[in-house]
Amino acid sequence: MHRLIGAGFILVVCAGAADAADKPAAALDTAAIERLTGAKGTLDAKEGVFKVSVPRADIAVTVGGARMTPPLGLTAWAAFTKAGTHTMVMGDIVLLEDQVNPVMSAALDAGLDVTALHNHFFWDTPKVMFMHVGGMGDEAALATGIGKVFARLKETSGGKGEVLRADVDPAKTTLKPETIQAVLRYKGDLKDGVYKVVIGRSTKMGGHTVGKAMGVNTWAAFAGSDEKAIVDGDFAMLESELQPVLKAMRGGGIDVVAIHNHMTDDSPRILFLHYWGVGPTEALAKTLRAALDKTKHDPPAP
Repeated sequence: MHRLIGAGFILVVCAGAADAADKPAAALDTAAIERLTGAKGTLDAKEGVFKVSVPRADIAVTVGGARMTPPLGLTAWAAFTKAGTHTMVMGDIVLLEDQVNPVMSAALDAGLDVTALHNHFFWDTPKVMFMHVGGMGDEAALATGIGKVFARLKETSGGKGEVLRADVDPAKTTLKPETIQAVLRYKGDLKDGVYKVVIGRSTKMGGHTVGKAMGVNTWAAFAGSDEKAIVDGDFAMLESELQPVLKAMRGGGIDVVAIHNHMTDDSPRILFLHYWGVGPTEALAKTLRAALDKTKHDPPAP
């Protein structure tokens, strides 16, 4: 009897929850979203999603010789929906290479999350990158943030973005590894004009621990002089570390060139961020150190 009563009570509660879930959420203020984002949108009433779009008609892109138009995947967009008492936004921003990091900084500064950065095509000229963004919170704040992203997109169009260049030949490297090691607090190796530091992490796949030697690591490779060097590498992060690491890297002027996974079914999940920086070795190392401070990498060897 007690079980039947308990089961009946659970059914009533579940039914009540289902009734509450079936109630329509508060409507999105679509006019305000269009005004704050500076983009026109369409409403999917069935799914309760309002999507604003910015077709990249300003760029002339070919893929394998084929002329690309906005409907073929060159439209930036952001979709809004109600999530309980909050609003959720997800979007995909279409960018040329020189636009990626200025637009990324605009998104981060506006409180949005940047969740992926990658290509969608091969053989595209000029190269096109796609930056996925998201957020949850106040509807007006989210729409304002997307508006700042779209505004920076327009401001940097036509070659007005950011390109980090350096005339560096590893064969002529003169930088002092001690300077980098003192900042990073990890020791690397100098070979063929490149000073490389590799820092391990670990996760599990199929119940087996995989770590530094299997590719679960953060690395940085420096070449050039102490006055002007290049650094490139890969940052291994937990999902919860991604946004702090992005802010640290962009705050120090290092460009982010990709955000993606290298594995599947890993636990905890590890994301990888590829980067490129130009500047004095100490400044570059300090930016990397600031990003490392946001993570839980293996401690330096004694």
